[in-house]
Formats: sequence, structure tokens, C-alpha cells
Amino acid sequence: MSRASRCLPSAAAVLFALAAVIANLAPAQAASPLEKNFYLSGPNFDGDLPACEAALDRISGQFADTQAHFWDNHVAIVGYERVREVAYNPWALGSNPRRFCTAVALVNDARWPQVPYRKHVVRYSIGEDTGFAGFDWGVEWCVTGYDLNWAYNPRCKMAGP
Repeated sequence: MSRASRCLPSAAAVLFALAAVIANLAPAQAASPLEKNFYLSGPNFDGDLPACEAALDRISGQFADTQAHFWDNHVAIVGYERVREVAYNPWALGSNPRRFCTAVALVNDARWPQVPYRKHVVRYSIGEDTGFAGFDWGVEWCVTGYDLNWAYNPRCKMAGP
């Protein structure tokens, strides 16, 4: 093997590193419309979201699954009270439309056998194109007192607008 052929890989690596450094010295630019999304017309949101009550069955099912599989708590939401909308699309123009809601969940908990259920505030949002693979509306929720990993701390406040 000649000396030139042995130096070729290391020379290529040096040139690649030099090109990367030069590329990082260029000033940053905003993304073009093609880089922002796949559609030439931009995001096409309808703003057609279901009412707050439509998400309650999903929340109940996901809550029971989460508590049983991740936290080994055998609790379930048995009903809801005072379901109401808090805000609709309160963020910047062009963001995914969201409906923010709150409710009081009636939770049966084995830790409190003398009480048939305990009341906990649920804060949740229904977002357009935030469901499975972005094809349907999705819901993000937090039940006060059961946010055991503190994802929406303090007291589920970060699940709101």
C-alpha cells in the first residue's frame, strides 16, 4: 500500500472537519416554508375540536392504565363533575388549536376504603392533530394528586394554558 493511499482517509477526515467548522461559522437563518412543514400552503388547521366532555372517556381509560401499569395503584375515575372550558386557542396565531378544560374527577381509591370516592381536579387540553400519528385530536391531562412524576407540577398547573 502506497503512502498516498494511507493518507487519503485522514485527509478526507480533516477536510470534512474543516467544512463542518466553516458551516457553523455562517450566520443562522430562519427556516424556509418548505423546511417548516411538508405542505406548500402551510399548516391547515380547521379549529374544529370536540367539546370538553368528549375527552372524558379517554382520560378515564388512560388514567386507569397509567395508575395500574406504572404506579401499581388500582384506582379509577368513576365520574366527573363541573366540566367546563377554560380557554380556546390562547397561544400565538398559527399554533395547533387547543381547547383547555377543567373538571372534578370522582376517583375511587383503595387507600381510602371508608370513602366511596374522592374529588380531584383534572386539567386537560384537547389539541387538533395531536392524536395517534397526528391524524386525530389528542388529549393531554393531569389529575391533581396523581401527578406522581411531577410532569405538570405544581398541582397540575402546567397542564393549563
